[in-house]
Amino acid sequence: MKKLLAALVLCSGATAIAADAPANYQTCFACHSSGAAGAPKTGDAAAWAPRLEKGMPELITSVRTGIGAMPPGGLCPDCTDDELKALIDYMATPAN
Repeated sequence: MKKLLAALVLCSGATAIAADAPANYQTCFACHSSGAAGAPKTGDAAAWAPRLEKGMPELITSVRTGIGAMPPGGLCPDCTDDELKALIDYMATPAN
């Protein structure tokens, strides 16, 4: 029961937090909102800077093939390159 309640709280928070996010952000939220497994946090410009320096094509390749603890496709195997770019841009944008 506690696990179900925690999942419901997480899901309701994900909806509120990601209201202005690209459509597929919920697949990124679990790790990129908390920094789990070394994922750069959404809105953390310093964490994203060295990744962005590699260029968008390399970042998209990293998502497609998986990197670190992130599985291939980043849990969005059907995302297009344009959708992945929008997700990366959203997550790398500094928080207000």
